[in-house]
Amino acid sequence: MDVILLERVEKLGAIGDVVTVKNGFARNFLLPNKKALRANASNKKLFEANRAKIESDNASRKGEAEKASAGVDGKTVQLIRQASNVGALYGSVSARDIVEALEGQGAKVTKSQVIMARPIKAIGMHEVKIALHPEVAVTVKVNVARSPEEAELQAQGIDVMSSMFERDEAGFTETYDPTAEPGATAETSDEAPASDAQPAEEPAAEADQA
Repeated sequence: MDVILLERVEKLGAIGDVVTVKNGFARNFLLPNKKALRANASNKKLFEANRAKIESDNASRKGEAEKASAGVDGKTVQLIRQASNVGALYGSVSARDIVEALEGQGAKVTKSQVIMARPIKAIGMHEVKIALHPEVAVTVKVNVARSPEEAELQAQGIDVMSSMFERDEAGFTETYDPTAEPGATAETSDEAPASDAQPAEEPAAEADQA
C-alpha cells in the first residue's frame, strides 16, 4: 500500500514522503495512529492544502519533546527482581515497568514511547531508548538486580555475574585436592609416600641383628 507520511517514521521517511508499506503495517499501525494517509488523489490534495499546518504542528510537538527530554535523558531506574543463580529473571521487565519506574522519579513517558526489541530477562545494566517524538529520542539505564546491594555494585560498574563465576572457579581450584594440607604444594605431596615407606626397613635391620 502507498501512503503519505504525516510525520517522520524511522526507516521509512519524513513528512510528506509517499512510501510503499505492507498492508498490515498500514492498517494496524500507520493509519489508526494518524501517522499516514492512503496515497490516493484526494488525500494528496488534502495533504498539500494542509502541509503548512501539519509541519507547524510537528515542529511544536518536537519543541515540547526536546524540553521534556531534559528530565528523562540519562536517568537510571532501579528494579529489584527475583532471579536464578545465573541471573535469569523469574519473569521479565516490560515497558510498563520502566514507565512506572520513571514516573517514580518524576519523569512522565508513555508505554508506546518505550522502545524495546524484547523484554529484559536478565539482571544487569540495560540501556533502553525512549522516543519522545519521531525526531527526539533519549536513553535511560535500567538497573535490574536481585537486591539493593547488588544494584549498587552494578551502578559502580561491577559485573555481578562475572564476579560470581570468578569466585566459584577460585573456590573450585582451592578445594580440588581435599586431602592436601593448607598451603601444600605438589612437591610436598610427592614426598609423602617416601616417608610412609621408611618404617618398613626397621624390621629388616632387627632380623639381621638376630
